[in-house]
Amino acid sequence: MAHYAKVTDGIVMQVIVADQSFIDGLEDSVSWVQTSYNTYGGVHSGGGTPLRKNYACIGATYDQTRDAFYALQPYASWTLNNTTCCWEAPTDMPDDGKMYNWNEGTESWDAFSI
Repeated sequence: MAHYAKVTDGIVMQVIVADQSFIDGLEDSVSWVQTSYNTYGGVHSGGGTPLRKNYACIGATYDQTRDAFYALQPYASWTLNNTTCCWEAPTDMPDDGKMYNWNEGTESWDAFSI
């Protein structure tokens, strides 16, 4: 069994778990693309071979040219990393143990307070 994403016009509409034989028996007009929940940023968490940069999620993009899945752009200022197919902020989030939220208005990280 494997995970497959139903892709319509480059957008993931559904993700299912199925055998390849089931996918092969589905209608030809629909594109089903295999995905792996163990892959993120082009790295397989178990040390295996990564598949299509990221696990597909509903609403994500499947870029046929890159053969990769990536999420919707979270903020206008973020750019897509072509190697990982993950969105990146213009500046790195501080690594000081605190929690942060991205502030698009100032294009900076704001410390999160409870």
